[in-house]
Amino acid sequence: MERGLTLELVRVTEAAALASAEWVGRGLKMEADDAATGAMRAMLDTVPMDGTVVIGEGEMDEAPMLYIGEQVGAKRGPAVDVAVDPVEGTELVAKGLDSALAVIAIADRGQFLHAPDMYMEKLAVGPALAGKVRLEDPIEITVRIASEVLRKPISRMTVSLLERDRHTELTERLRKLGVKLKLLPAGDVAGAMAPAFEESGVDLYVGSGGAPEGVLAAAALACMGGELQGRLMFSEDSERERQRCVEMGIADPTKILTMQDLVGTGDVIFAATGITHGSLLEGVNFTSGDRASTHSMVMRASTRTIRFVKSVHYMPVKTKIFA
Repeated sequence: MERGLTLELVRVTEAAALASAEWVGRGLKMEADDAATGAMRAMLDTVPMDGTVVIGEGEMDEAPMLYIGEQVGAKRGPAVDVAVDPVEGTELVAKGLDSALAVIAIADRGQFLHAPDMYMEKLAVGPALAGKVRLEDPIEITVRIASEVLRKPISRMTVSLLERDRHTELTERLRKLGVKLKLLPAGDVAGAMAPAFEESGVDLYVGSGGAPEGVLAAAALACMGGELQGRLMFSEDSERERQRCVEMGIADPTKILTMQDLVGTGDVIFAATGITHGSLLEGVNFTSGDRASTHSMVMRASTRTIRFVKSVHYMPVKTKIFA
C-alpha cells in the first residue's frame, strides 16, 4: 500500500467526525451515525484505492451505505480490504459523553477477517504483554502473569472492560484480585487500544464486545505492536450463527482468533478522528461561526509510525438542520 494513503484516510475519518459532531448531545444516535456514514462514503470515493468493505454497517439489505461487500474508493490504486466504523460509540455521541471516534482501517486484499455481527470475547494488551498471556486462561492467571511481566503490583494494575450486565461475574472476580477497574459505558475499539498507550494507564482490556470492532481494534494494535486475541460467542440461535461464520470464511468458528487470523501478517493502516473528547484524542471543536478543529491519529503496521494530526476546517453554516 502506498504511503500517501495514510493522510487520505485521515481525511475520511475527519469528514465522518465533523458530520456526526453536529449531533453530539442531541439524543439521536441513528441520525449521528447516518450523517457520519454518508460523509465517510463520499470522501472514501476520492481515495486512490480499489477497496472492498469487509467490516461495515451491515449487509446490503440492512445498510444503504458502507455495507459488507460494497466497493469503495476511486477504483484505481491498490486492492484493499476496508474496515469502517463511522461512529464508534453512537450512544456516546447521543449523550454527549467522552471517547466517541470515527474509525477506518485498510489492508491488502484478503487480510482482514470477515467478522459476523455477533459478540466476541477479547483480551487486548500492549507490546510488553504481546505473546505473554492467553485468552483461554482464567482471568486470575492472566492478571498474575501480567503483573510479573510488567513488574507492577496487582493493586496498581488497571483492567478495562465495558460496563455490561454480562460482565457482572468477571467484574466481581477482578475486584477480588484487587486490581483497579476502568468501566466503560461504550467505546469497544478505543478500550481495546488503550493498553498500547502507556499514558492511558490501562494494562489489560478484557470481556466481550462486537466481533467487527475486534477486527478494527486488532488493526490498530498491529500498528502499535500490541495484541488482541478473540473468540466468537454464540447466542441461542447458534446454528444459524455458525453457518454464517462458515459462509464468511471462518472454517472453525470456535477457535481462538490470533492477530494473524484477525488482520493477517501484511501491512495495515489505521486512522481515527475524535468526535467527542477522550483520553486518546480530542473531540471536534467548533471554534467560531465558520471554523472547526479536529484531532486524529494515523498508524501503519509496517513502520510502527504513529502520527497525530490537528486540523482546522472551514465550515460555513448553510442552513439549520435541527427543528
